[in-house]
Amino acid sequence: MRQTVFRERTVATVVQSVCSTLRPRKRLWTTELGLQLYSMEVSSADNYKDAFKEATRARSGALAVTLNPVANSNQKPIADLATKYRLPTICARGDFVDNGCLMSYGSSYVAEGRDAARYVDKILKGTKSPDLPVEQPMKFELVINLMTAKQIGLTIPQSVLYRADRVIK
Repeated sequence: MRQTVFRERTVATVVQSVCSTLRPRKRLWTTELGLQLYSMEVSSADNYKDAFKEATRARSGALAVTLNPVANSNQKPIADLATKYRLPTICARGDFVDNGCLMSYGSSYVAEGRDAARYVDKILKGTKSPDLPVEQPMKFELVINLMTAKQIGLTIPQSVLYRADRVIK
């Protein structure tokens, strides 16, 4: 996002009110990347329209959508609102981009499913849960939606497109 929307300093983020995944990232985004983070809590799908209006009033130049149950089940409305308010969005998974968000960088949804199946297989074969290792995702993917970029009037640099694992045209 930094190399795509390089002039923006204020980034809004929409988090579910019971979600705590943002706290560790906030320090990285504000300190190391020099961004001002404007956090908005959303507890239901009905709150998204107000959150986008709030982000616009705060002069946010981009939007980071955290992975949480409310956002996950409202991907298309989030993308539609982001387009309406012309806010470039970065999300945690590629399926958000398939539904119209600008870009995502995160673990592969397919790889997560494979990893979960591997765990289930081990459990069904008798491995006790304390013996299962805690694993981090090994593959992260960058997905970019050029149709969305065009709709919000944003040009994605070629250097970023070359690094993308998948580009939606």
